[in-house]
Amino acid sequence: MKLQLDASKIYAIALEGGGAKGAYQVGAWKALREAGIRFNAVAGTSVGALNGALMVMGDLEKAEEIWRNITFSQVMDVDDGEMKNLLAMNLRDIDWRSQWEFLKKILENRGLDVTPLRRWVEELVDEDAIRRADTELYIQTYSLTDHKELELRAKDLGKPGEIAEMLLASAYFPAFKNEALGGKRYTDGGLQDVIPLHVLVENGYRDIIAIRLFGVGFERSFRVPKYVEIHTVLPSRDLGGTLEFEAEQSRRNLTLGYYDTMRMLYGLAGTQYYIDRHWTEEEAYAQLVRYLQRYLQDYEQDVSLLELNEKILPRLRRSLDCRGDYYDLAVATMERAAEEAGLEPFHIYTEDELMAALRREYGEPAGRYPKFLTKALIFRSPFVRSRNLWRKD
Repeated sequence: MKLQLDASKIYAIALEGGGAKGAYQVGAWKALREAGIRFNAVAGTSVGALNGALMVMGDLEKAEEIWRNITFSQVMDVDDGEMKNLLAMNLRDIDWRSQWEFLKKILENRGLDVTPLRRWVEELVDEDAIRRADTELYIQTYSLTDHKELELRAKDLGKPGEIAEMLLASAYFPAFKNEALGGKRYTDGGLQDVIPLHVLVENGYRDIIAIRLFGVGFERSFRVPKYVEIHTVLPSRDLGGTLEFEAEQSRRNLTLGYYDTMRMLYGLAGTQYYIDRHWTEEEAYAQLVRYLQRYLQDYEQDVSLLELNEKILPRLRRSLDCRGDYYDLAVATMERAAEEAGLEPFHIYTEDELMAALRREYGEPAGRYPKFLTKALIFRSPFVRSRNLWRKD
């Protein structure tokens, strides 16, 4: 694999807010570190600010441990089991009496009590390490007291405990009980800017990596100068709910963040799988044609190359909603077959390796075929013989 980013450059990182989805950013950080990507600034909103503090402190292992073992009760004063059932709408296992008391408590407190989060941030954040670090930390929040958006440089927050307070201020999700910090009230920075790219641009950073979560909030619109280059990591799968502070989901998000960042770093092909590209478009086309012809022949549908190009391939393209070239169509076809077969997605394959795995799954003597191909392509009376789409010649 060839690194697509210039490792000789030093980058700045923008971390989006997204509550419980934040494990994804730590997985991304792991991939960046393994690739030798250096950064000298992090700007974060909400959970992005909290993860940014961990990144500036440099303790990846600690960050992974936190997210691998996260629970609802580490963030909110709730019962883990009851909260899990409530968010999952598992109504049968909910203790309604305790839920009613819980909801009454929320209403009386005007929000979820996040005392555990406050305690956790105070214990976790090493303010001296952040102030001494070569890497800058920018915290995005909004002052309800002053009706003002704030972009705070951590090193400018000199009072003891002030960095921890402003990290908490950035993470004050609207559903949380809002308590005064330093005599003022704040709310989640996502109210004004869920991903603080503008903070980095305005402070002179030209090479930026943005790690998205698709969190709740508004994305500030601004003009990005031509000399600024932004590399974006996007979640390829659902990250769960904003308040889903549950270890199993967080572990999935850690893994997903790692592999999605590997896709960005190394230009991996695919959307649900991760493919180290070796085939040319011509090679992909040849593979696709050969296997589709064999498949159609097994259904007593011998077609000419002209008919395959003008009817079959467009039909397949529409079925897969593929808008790229023949390489993209071949990859989309393999990905759909791999997904149907339940192949492990969190692995970096070459095209030949993925083809070999598909042959094993759909191979003789079972003679199975991906169901989606039958639905997409068959248009005459089928009669199946014992060939196989993924068989080697």
